[in-house]
Amino acid sequence: MKQSHHRERLLLLTSLSVFLLFLLTGCWSSQDIDKMGMGIGLALDVGNKSNVEKKLEKQGKSPPHVDTITMTYQFINPKATSKESSSAGPQQKAYLNASQTGESILPIIREFSLSHDAPLFSPHLKIIVISEALLRTHRLESLLDLFLRDNEIRPSCLVLVCNGNARHVLETKKPGELPALKLLGIVDNRSRTAKILPPVSLAKLTAKLNSESSFLLQNVAASDKEVKFEGAAVINGKTKKWAGFLNEMDLEGITWITGKGKGGLVRSLDKETGQLIIYEIETMESKITPHVDGNKISFDVHINSKGRLSENWVLNANPFENEFLKRVEKAAELEVRQLVKSVTAKMQKNLHADVAGFGERLRIEYPKTWEKVKKDWDQTFSTVPITYFVKLTMTDFGASGPSK
Repeated sequence: MKQSHHRERLLLLTSLSVFLLFLLTGCWSSQDIDKMGMGIGLALDVGNKSNVEKKLEKQGKSPPHVDTITMTYQFINPKATSKESSSAGPQQKAYLNASQTGESILPIIREFSLSHDAPLFSPHLKIIVISEALLRTHRLESLLDLFLRDNEIRPSCLVLVCNGNARHVLETKKPGELPALKLLGIVDNRSRTAKILPPVSLAKLTAKLNSESSFLLQNVAASDKEVKFEGAAVINGKTKKWAGFLNEMDLEGITWITGKGKGGLVRSLDKETGQLIIYEIETMESKITPHVDGNKISFDVHINSKGRLSENWVLNANPFENEFLKRVEKAAELEVRQLVKSVTAKMQKNLHADVAGFGERLRIEYPKTWEKVKKDWDQTFSTVPITYFVKLTMTDFGASGPSK
C-alpha cells in the first residue's frame, strides 16, 4: 500500500516538473520587438509612385498596375533609443516613414514585404490620416474596410482627414518626436478649446457608416513639418465621400449646438466700449428638441453654459458689479448665437447636410416621422426652421477688481 502511494507521489512530481519546464521555455511563437516593423501611424493619399517604383517599372522589372492609393506607414525607429545611437553622435529620428502604392489596401501592405526585412506589426496603430483628395473619389468605408475587419488593429485607432497630403502629417522637425503620438496629444486638448471634435475611432466610425447620416471627421493641416487641427471634413451619409469643409468658427458653432465641448473661449466685444472680453467656458450643455405638427418639422435648441471672466480689456470696469457682469454675459451670448446661426446656415444652404445630430433627436422622439423622412433627411433638413435659446452665466471673475 505504501509503495503504491509512493509511486503516485513520484508520478505527480514528475508531471509537475515537466509542466514547469514548459513554462520556462517562454513563448515559442514570439518575435523580438526590435526586429518587427511596429506601426503607429498610417496615411492614405491619392496614388503617387515613388522614384524607385517608377524606375523599376520603366526598366520592366516591376509589372504595371493601377495605382490609385499611396499608403505611408510610420514605424518606431528602435535604433533611435538604443545605447549605440545615444553615444554615436546626433540623435536619430524616432520614427521611419515608408510608402507603397497600389490599387487597394491589402496588396499595398503586402508590397512592404518586398522591400522591408521586418514584418508589419499593427496592434499599436494609433492614427489613420486620409487625404481629402482621396476621399473625393473613394468611399470611406472602402478605404477602411480592411482595418475594420482586421483583428490585429485595435478599434480605438483614430481617423483624421487632411486637406493636403496626408503623409506630410506624419513628419516633424523635432528629434525624438513621434508625429502619430503628437496627434493623439492634440486630441486630448479638448478641455482647452471648442475647435476640436470628439475623437472618432474605428469602433465609432462603424456605427456612423451604418447610419447613412452625414457626419464630421477632424481635419488636420500640415505645413513645413508642422501640424494643426483646423476645422472638420463633412462626410456624406449616402456616398460616404468628402462633401465639404467646416472652418474653425463653424466647428465652434457645431460644438455649441451638440453641447459636447469640454472647454474653450468666447471672444466678444463690450457693447458700450467696443473693447475685448474673453469668456472662458467651464461647463456646456445643449438640448435639441424636435417638434412635429402634421408634415411640419421644427427644432428648438437650448444652450446653457457657466464660465468665468478670464480677460477684460474694458477700462475702469468693475467685475464685482452685477451690471457689468450682465453686459459680459449678453456680449458672450450674442457671439455664441452668431456662431450657431452661421454654421446652421452653412449646413442648410451650402452643404445640405445635417452634421449636428438633429436627425438623431427626431429619430429618438418621433420614430414614425423619422421613418418617413430618413431617406432624404439631409434635403428635408435644409428647409427645417431652427430656433436657438442661449444662456451664459458668469460664475467667476477672478481676483481682480477695478483699477484705481
